[in-house]
Amino acid sequence: MEDMQEQIQRIENKVQQLLKEYNSSQKEIQRLQKENENLSRQLQTQTEQAKQLHQRVDAQTFSSSNMEDKAKKDLEKRINTYLKDIDKCLALLHS
Repeated sequence: MEDMQEQIQRIENKVQQLLKEYNSSQKEIQRLQKENENLSRQLQTQTEQAKQLHQRVDAQTFSSSNMEDKAKKDLEKRINTYLKDIDKCLALLHS
């Protein structure tokens, strides 16, 4: 009879442990979903910023008469920075 009680107790302990792990997993899922939503918003914001920047770049010409070399390089650096940020957000979303 004691063996049966011990088995029941072990099963109850295992069920309790599974419930704890399940609850922990649910909390982690919720945390990751919130993080995913935040990253999605950041990506959308940065995508919009990149579009706006591209529109500004398209509106301006890169001819030497309109823009000095230093200004060109600064603008290209800013564009590359935005693109890198967007790539990072995409990588985070896909991981």
